[in-house]
Amino acid sequence: MHEAAGGPLQGLRVLEFAALGPAPLGAMLLADLGAEVLSVERVPRPGRGASGVFDPELDVLRRNRRVLRLDLKRERDLRAARRLAEGAEVLIEGFRPGVMERLGLGPRECLQGNPRLVYARMTGWGQHGPLATSVGHDINYLALSGMLHAIGEPGGKPVVPLNLVADGGAGGMMLAFGVLAAVIHARATGQGQVVDAAMGEGCALLGSMIHTLRAMGNWNGRRGDNLLDGGAYFYGTYACADGGYVAVGAIEPEFHEQLLRGLGLDPAEFEAPQDRERWPERRERLARVFATRSRQAWCEIFAGTDACVTPVLDLDEAPRHPHHVARASFVDSGGVSQAAPAPRFSVTMPPVPHRPRQAGAQLLRDWGLDPGLAEDLAGSGE
Repeated sequence: MHEAAGGPLQGLRVLEFAALGPAPLGAMLLADLGAEVLSVERVPRPGRGASGVFDPELDVLRRNRRVLRLDLKRERDLRAARRLAEGAEVLIEGFRPGVMERLGLGPRECLQGNPRLVYARMTGWGQHGPLATSVGHDINYLALSGMLHAIGEPGGKPVVPLNLVADGGAGGMMLAFGVLAAVIHARATGQGQVVDAAMGEGCALLGSMIHTLRAMGNWNGRRGDNLLDGGAYFYGTYACADGGYVAVGAIEPEFHEQLLRGLGLDPAEFEAPQDRERWPERRERLARVFATRSRQAWCEIFAGTDACVTPVLDLDEAPRHPHHVARASFVDSGGVSQAAPAPRFSVTMPPVPHRPRQAGAQLLRDWGLDPGLAEDLAGSGE
């Protein structure tokens, strides 16, 4: 099938007021798929905000953007930001509630100037509620959703799953999903709206399967003692003889049988795999067997089977795995190894990721700035 370069979101114009964490991820997802994202970045303050955490030259979340640095305390720059909002189809901001309103860039002002605008707001706690103005990070939103309580070893404390859940799935990805839903509505009706994306609510939503298992009586609330939290001997990680680890996910009966046969164990001795009383003993038995060979040896034994056994790769190994290499799942941009845009499309191919570039005068004119102001803000141009 013929592929068209540019991605399926070509023509979607997104104005991003650069923040930290999930909002940039959401904007990156849109930019990866071809949206034209213009990122308004604040004049940096050393040691404050994102500049105190990430090196902007190495920040993968800034990729595929055009960048415009504005001081929103200056009337000229603030006027430019308002004009850019009038020329955008989507506006993304990730500040505490009230910050954009104090700048005169809140939803009321922006939707008055651009009634079709999708105004997307990314916060931890949402735009209202007792915690709305409170600070927090991924771990806090995950904790309050009830999901962090479920992650960890039996009898141990809750374990932090990096910042993949709240910042990632519940934050940036939920934001992008909300934006696209509101864009479809705005294009059909001419009516823009505010998207209130809260990471705490996103965490709870991502836990829907856990709530289902709990309602069925199949989730007991004890960490490390359930089907998907490492409690089941057929769903977890095991140490190998060389210090490496393998991940096992043999839930279905046919996969479970292949796992046992690959380990040299008799499936008849492992009847009733859902019998939780026998999980600890069986987990110890599998652990003893896995510890007899290296990670690579087990990978070779289970290669081509449906036992659902894979190596636990580190961040250096993952890009070199043959499957990722075959699909070009990782790319190098600006000397930084990173995940390629996803998902894949059969017709519209997303562009190759590139580092952020300065917005030039022509682009700013296309967004609606008058030529003099565009030249002034763009500096040296494109």
